[in-house]
Amino acid sequence: MAVPRRDTRGIVDAPGLFARVRFRRREPAPALRPYLEHYWLIDWDLDQPYASHVVPHPSVNVVFQRFGPGADSPAFAEVAGVGLELFTQKLAGRGRVCGVQFRPGGFRPFAPGWPVSEWTGRRVPIAEVMPATDTDIAEVLGPPDAPEDARVAALDTYLLGLGPRPDPQAARAMALADRIRTDRTIRRVARLAEAEGVSVRSLQRLFAAYVGVGPKWVILRYRIHEALERAESDTGTGSGAGPEVEWAELAAELGYSDQAHLVRDFTATVGVPPTAYARPQDA
Repeated sequence: MAVPRRDTRGIVDAPGLFARVRFRRREPAPALRPYLEHYWLIDWDLDQPYASHVVPHPSVNVVFQRFGPGADSPAFAEVAGVGLELFTQKLAGRGRVCGVQFRPGGFRPFAPGWPVSEWTGRRVPIAEVMPATDTDIAEVLGPPDAPEDARVAALDTYLLGLGPRPDPQAARAMALADRIRTDRTIRRVARLAEAEGVSVRSLQRLFAAYVGVGPKWVILRYRIHEALERAESDTGTGSGAGPEVEWAELAAELGYSDQAHLVRDFTATVGVPPTAYARPQDA
């Protein structure tokens, strides 16, 4: 059986986040796995506020949230489209999040009435996109002492109740996005189109309708995720467990024309250049 991925790609300063919150990934029900990456659960009880930062994946997330100590604290749920910029969330006091990360291309069967690009760069109340009631939200978040398994079961029940139907185009978009993620030889959209025997424009239309962003954007975002993970492990200036990153070599490996191009993309996305990010985060 497949298990949720264990990498921290996209999480800026993952050690700092994990030291402050309880973060878990859980597997959804078998019928949902073709569409979902995983559930992600976060609980926190902080003496001092903390700002978390994430470089978003090319994925839609459905996020159930409660900020406060009790079951009567304000609770809400949102559909978060593919984030185009660094996402920052300030955490303070006590709270809980139960999130659903869809596979790139996997959200459309749950909201077939709109292209996924409709939600790109937006966070909208869940009821604007799919059926959801205050009761649904309360059942997913549960009371403060709700066991983790109960929250996972409530997410399964809610999503299965939406009755997603197989969609060949969604399956194709998911397969192509996964190929971009795992096949390092895919560095240009034209190469992917040629391999698939379709035009670049056809790929762009498919990705807009089912992923929410274009294939070029997906290629670039996965490059930054890998560079970010490498920076986390850099022992030349940082405190990770891996060897010092040779940034010029990594730039070539990821398909950049030169190191400066990688540095520009990394800095624009994360906010600091990779060598500065690789230093101890508390420096």
